[in-house]
Amino acid sequence: MKKLLASIDFWDLLLAAACALVFGYAAVFVPNFLSGFNLSQLAASVSEKALLILPMTLLIIVREIDLSIASVLALSSVIFGLLLQAGTPMPVAIPLTLLFGGILGAFNGFLVSSLALQSLVVTLGTMALYRGLGYILLGTGSINVLPPSLVDFGIDNVPGTQIPQTILPFLVLAPIFAVVLQKTPTGKRIYALGGNPEVARYSGIRTRRMVLGLFITSGVMAAIAGMVYTARLSNARANNALGMELDVITIVLLGGVSVFGGKGKLTGVMLALVLIAIVRNVLALNQIGGDAQGMIIGLLLIGSLLVGNYWRSFEEAQSRSRALRETKG
Repeated sequence: MKKLLASIDFWDLLLAAACALVFGYAAVFVPNFLSGFNLSQLAASVSEKALLILPMTLLIIVREIDLSIASVLALSSVIFGLLLQAGTPMPVAIPLTLLFGGILGAFNGFLVSSLALQSLVVTLGTMALYRGLGYILLGTGSINVLPPSLVDFGIDNVPGTQIPQTILPFLVLAPIFAVVLQKTPTGKRIYALGGNPEVARYSGIRTRRMVLGLFITSGVMAAIAGMVYTARLSNARANNALGMELDVITIVLLGGVSVFGGKGKLTGVMLALVLIAIVRNVLALNQIGGDAQGMIIGLLLIGSLLVGNYWRSFEEAQSRSRALRETKG
């Protein structure tokens, strides 16, 4: 029992309780919240963010960040739309778009890992660069004529359920990311690199290769999200997912991933995704607009950081107290 209790993360437990409370409140007091249509739309609305939080979690754990992730999504959406517009078959357009996303991620990773530039500055620059390339390729217009199979994927549910098909890529990939992070040597190396980069380097971990690989992964995942976004909204345009990178970073930090690296789990990040999705849905059902929603989510993040800092201080005080007792004993 002690081992079970020790394995339960306080922050995950707090997020799960918050999700349950908000969901319970909405179920009782918010009309139409429990309708199948609303819950399906709620799940569909986070399809792209759910994909983006997976690589962002790994990057922040290793003390890096990718501010260009939403711009890679938008540029991948443009490339995907242009390929389809040119008559490229879907089985060819999809891998080409994934390859393109990987190249964009590799460019970020090269600048960070090989040239030792700060990822915050690098991806701030490529955030504008990639978005600008999208405008150069497509302008302010959009591609709205898409293959029926892609449009159907964007609007249909899994047959016999209220589960939107656009959430399926996340449901397939999330367990893979979780297993890699928590149960494999690669995951241990990621935590080691985030905990102390110098020690990780001297212990034989190929830190540059790992950082490059994580940025490539981020680019590929953003390309997947770009195709999902294109299908869900039935258009490809350069301003897709504008500002989404801030939502993604908020979710990851709210999920308990430390900005100082070496700490965090995908379970907490997924709970944070659910919590923010429910809060936004409840606010929308109550006719509260996007600006007010952003303010409330920002306050939620600040509150979570305050609680997290207090809890870490409490844990450190308890550890020092136990160590002192053991020394005297």
